[in-house]
Amino acid sequence: MSDQLWVGVRERVEAAGAGPCGSEVFGAAGHRWIVEDPLTRDELAELEAQVGVRLPEEYRSFLRHVGAGGAGPAYGLFPVRRVGGRWRWEGDGADLADLSRLAEPFPERGPDAELIDDLLARRPEEEDFDDIEDFDDAFEAWDERWADVVFAPERTAGALVISHLGCAQREWLIVTGAHRGTIWSDCRVDDMDLAPLLDGDGRPVTFARWYTDWLEKAERTALATP
Repeated sequence: MSDQLWVGVRERVEAAGAGPCGSEVFGAAGHRWIVEDPLTRDELAELEAQVGVRLPEEYRSFLRHVGAGGAGPAYGLFPVRRVGGRWRWEGDGADLADLSRLAEPFPERGPDAELIDDLLARRPEEEDFDDIEDFDDAFEAWDERWADVVFAPERTAGALVISHLGCAQREWLIVTGAHRGTIWSDCRVDDMDLAPLLDGDGRPVTFARWYTDWLEKAERTALATP
């Protein structure tokens, strides 16, 4: 059934890229409208065997029938490639995902809210220090503690980074657990926990909705009359 979602999608992406205003679509300079070749059935099986989990249906169908990555939301959909005999996703921040933990359920909740509030309250402020080096040392120590809590590897177990929005903001595809197949926003760089993308009715956005919504908007820009 999910295979039918992608009928004609690759051709639509290529047409948008060739459109009169294709270069005006946000992120086009990054992905250059290139869509990598789809994975073969054997390649997909090898990939899933390596990571130890079956990928969400909409995404695995995309890999088989549209492409392994490339043109997509923001600066593009991170491609999955075999490098040195091993499969990996490539892109700015792709290595934040621990592929050895994809079979673990994605956590329902992030760090304890009280702990986060306490850490933010303790963040050093430059005006509280007479010496800039003392401030730098204090902030570095605080930042290490913040990273240990907010960027703890277990927070993103069972998930893949699939897109970079710029300014260290990213989007994740949940692979395992109750939220399997949905897209989550990662704005931890701005002191916010991961959060699910929701549509206008408050429903979680799945991979297919995420990609096709982008394509529809991109087409309106790329195919417009200059």
